[in-house]
Amino acid sequence: MTKSCYLSIFLALFSTFWLCVNSHFDYKDALTKSIIFLEAQRSGKLPPDHRPPWRGDSALDDGKEAGVDLVGGYYDAGDNVKYGFPMAFTVTTMAWAAYFYEHEIKDAGELNNLLAGIRWGTDYFLKASLQQNRLFVQLFQFAEEHQGTFDGACPFYCSHSGYNDELLWGASWLYIATKDPLYLQYVNEESTSAVVNEFSWDLKYAGAQVLLSQLYWEGQKELHMFQQQADGYICAVHPDSPYRQPFMTPGGLIHFRDGANSQYVTSTAFLFSVYSDLLARHNVQVICGEKTLTHTDLMCFAKQEMNYLLGHNPAHRSIMVGFGHNPPLHAHHRGASIPVTAKTEDVTCGMSFALWFNTDAPNPNELTGAILGGPDRADVFIDSRMNSSYTEPCTYINSLAIGVLAKLAHKAKHHEL
Repeated sequence: MTKSCYLSIFLALFSTFWLCVNSHFDYKDALTKSIIFLEAQRSGKLPPDHRPPWRGDSALDDGKEAGVDLVGGYYDAGDNVKYGFPMAFTVTTMAWAAYFYEHEIKDAGELNNLLAGIRWGTDYFLKASLQQNRLFVQLFQFAEEHQGTFDGACPFYCSHSGYNDELLWGASWLYIATKDPLYLQYVNEESTSAVVNEFSWDLKYAGAQVLLSQLYWEGQKELHMFQQQADGYICAVHPDSPYRQPFMTPGGLIHFRDGANSQYVTSTAFLFSVYSDLLARHNVQVICGEKTLTHTDLMCFAKQEMNYLLGHNPAHRSIMVGFGHNPPLHAHHRGASIPVTAKTEDVTCGMSFALWFNTDAPNPNELTGAILGGPDRADVFIDSRMNSSYTEPCTYINSLAIGVLAKLAHKAKHHEL
């Protein structure tokens, strides 16, 4: 047998080992810290109960030049910019966690904090959409001068998947919230959908399909196609499925692309967790060719993906700041990397790079709870501020972790793991 064959067998066995070994973490602590990170990403005038002690008020003049109040919202990642597209996804997935796992989040004592975080985002979006047929987005001048679709032309957060997934996603949520049959009619008669292997701020089909599957099993049989597509998503992702498409690292981590790959880890874990509960609730399974996947199979995979981020990985280290063994110290984050200074002291962009960003010193401010971009395809994680693909956090990584962490914390508390 050739060396390459031996290596392939070793990697396959190693991957299975990391995927299936049972390990437990303080999921309640991870849940709390995940929400604290989102608080650290708030823009605007911070409330008195704000938990990250080093974070101050910021961007208090947003909208002033246009004569409107656009103070508030969230910075998407490490560089103090508010992007409406990923912010909407962050807030919606926070709301989904509260909607589906309300009992578990309340049991962990974090429901009020999560609801406050959701309101922080929705209050901002209400401000940005107060004027009829006018939506303020970052930055306003760009939107005004380049009206129309931004596919292929936008500088950041370009929607490569188009807008049909957003229309299905929005109609699904609006129907759940209002029960207005017009939204259900759109879903059934006008929407576009497809089987995919990814759920993200850009590609939302799988999330909408899981949402609609819940309605299907609750009696709305006209939504059967979406439930079948949700099954297709599971079959396209689960490592034991004959139709699995995404790459799995030797250590058992799902990997789509370098640069905030952890977002796909938490999004996969969240959808698998929710779908697992739906399968258990309605006593059904997912059939992937000759392979049958149970609700236990789905939850096992979701748990192992979250465990990898929390420290059960080949490097034996946490990818969440301030949690677990050997957590990261150099998050790619402007606020965390600059020491707290006097209010009268000016800090310029040039100073921030020269004095703090381009150094090997740990961040002076702990970005508690931030799940960073994560390791590469070889399970290598480099804790360096300048390697943003490894160390930059994003709000939508953490928002998607909330529900599954709450479920794991609840099960651990009641000795169900």
